[in-house]
Amino acid sequence: MNTNAELKNVVREKYAEIATQSKTQNATSCCGATGSCNNDVYNIMADDYSMLEGYNPDADLGLGCGLPTEFAKIKEGDTVIDLGSGAGNDAFIARKIVGEKGRVIGIDFTEPMIAKARENADKLGFNNVEFRQGDIEDMPVTTNKADVIVSNCVLNLIPNKHKVFGEINRVLKPGGHFSISDIVLEGELPVKWKEVSEMYAGCISGAIQKNEYVGIIEEAGFKNITVQKDKTITVPDEILKSYFSQSEIVEYKKSNTRITSITIYAEKPAKDARNCCEPGNSCC
Repeated sequence: MNTNAELKNVVREKYAEIATQSKTQNATSCCGATGSCNNDVYNIMADDYSMLEGYNPDADLGLGCGLPTEFAKIKEGDTVIDLGSGAGNDAFIARKIVGEKGRVIGIDFTEPMIAKARENADKLGFNNVEFRQGDIEDMPVTTNKADVIVSNCVLNLIPNKHKVFGEINRVLKPGGHFSISDIVLEGELPVKWKEVSEMYAGCISGAIQKNEYVGIIEEAGFKNITVQKDKTITVPDEILKSYFSQSEIVEYKKSNTRITSITIYAEKPAKDARNCCEPGNSCC
């Protein structure tokens, strides 16, 4: 599992499998993607969506690690893009906020997830929510399309995070913003964790350092970067014992490495920092 293509195949295969499972089955795995464990594992990453307007239980596979739509400052009439939209959970919450005049586009590269999301949208009779199959490193969306971008526990699964944030910048309108929930690290995971495909697909071993994550966002040109929520993720022994020896588990716990779910907000500048696109300037 060394190349970007191999990592993507692991994710694609696992999430295609998850798309055909019930929420109950997914709730008994870490991020819906690792081995069998106790019923409390559902609460490790996922937050409770059921109190949000627009929530649809058929679209909630229990795969997220935050509530980005709750923090995303979405307004009526906005165009919202959901990256890694799964069965449509965040997209349908966003649709409730944007109303009939707004639009929501979900992007996912797993065909069974797209099929499930479209089925859910059809059941709900929504004509301003659509789901497109595609890679969020190369989004099937025109430039300057979205007012708001949301994503829930997806970017940690993408090998080239620089490219994704570059695409987010391209697709957002000037002055637009994003709110993304994701898994990051403080401290280093053991090397062996990165050799276990389930730990990657389970949203853990693909995570990068929190300060590196923020740095990538800054390099992509975003401003007003704010961590809206930060919570520690504890991986239960039931999961760890499936892949690691007792001595390896003890070593990990002694390391004080912190796996954390953050919801992070940032804005695309409303105009070029050089002011070259002011009326009358020739460089536009």
